[in-house]
Amino acid sequence: MRKILLILIFPLVNIVQAQQTADSQLNVILLIGDGMGLSQISAGMYVNNNKTVLEDFSDIGLSKTHAINSLVTDSAASGTAMACGEKTYNGVLGINSKNKKLQSVLGICENYGYNTGLIATSSIVHATPASFYANVDSRKKFEEIALQLSQSKVDYFIGAGKKYFNKREDKRNLIKEMNDVDVVKNFNTYKKSEADRIGFFTYSDEPPSIINGRAPILAEYLKATLGKLDSRNEPFFLMVEGSQIDWGGHANDIEYITSEFIEFNSAIEVALNFAKNNSNTLVIVTADHETGGLAITMGKTKGYEIVAGFNTGGHSATMVPVFSFGKNSELFRGIYDNTQIFHKIIKALDLN
Repeated sequence: MRKILLILIFPLVNIVQAQQTADSQLNVILLIGDGMGLSQISAGMYVNNNKTVLEDFSDIGLSKTHAINSLVTDSAASGTAMACGEKTYNGVLGINSKNKKLQSVLGICENYGYNTGLIATSSIVHATPASFYANVDSRKKFEEIALQLSQSKVDYFIGAGKKYFNKREDKRNLIKEMNDVDVVKNFNTYKKSEADRIGFFTYSDEPPSIINGRAPILAEYLKATLGKLDSRNEPFFLMVEGSQIDWGGHANDIEYITSEFIEFNSAIEVALNFAKNNSNTLVIVTADHETGGLAITMGKTKGYEIVAGFNTGGHSATMVPVFSFGKNSELFRGIYDNTQIFHKIIKALDLN
């Protein structure tokens, strides 16, 4: 009788221990507003009736964004710094200054059994999302970057740039080669799919701005993906990029910037609410750099109208904010290099 009881009890103990381990492991949602400096946040906040969900974040820091060879970074060098923890040259993804291929925090999480995801309002092969899975010496090698995504272990991805996968110069159709990924044709199918790995290309080329009809909004993509990740009862790492705040900065278009920030703000709210309901979740919101040298030069408190000025059509070297909420969020206080985003996430996850 004792032997029978032992056989019955041990599996039960193992199940309980496995559940306790899953519950104690930390989820990470990293949201990157491309080109989003304090002025972009301020402008978007004022236009949004002087409100942003970022006001609810418990901890705030500042990140130094420079590349290894330039005070003014690009998204490739800054993305690599945040994703992989080392400075590199502008234009380079996932390779350090000594030509060594780097492993990203997403890849490290995968090695520890985490589920992973990438969402962007640009092409999925653009510099920021690509810095989490690609190792290339030029961010412009879009077809090579696409190949590396097709060979990666990312569980969920949403972004544009389908043409780099199925209309390639080498005539390969990477979508057909991704046999273990359910590459769906629309968002409704993405939501309904029960596959372990799902990809959705939002546009063949680059998406339009939110003003010009980009849909669905980023918050909907995030909500659906979080639902899938949460249902698996396993820890996850998810990177979400509000890509086109940067494009508005390059265009020196304040309406473009504020509309993209407001959409990004809605996605941040989804992430924050998830963390409030799931105490084992850390949410980080930051930027790769500031774009446009934006300044709010005039405005009215009635209706929160603003007048903006720009110093450049490119990026600037100003520091960018880091907002954090949830378990271990205090790690992100202070002033530090953007490489520390990587190291602080690794420390928060206790993966050292």
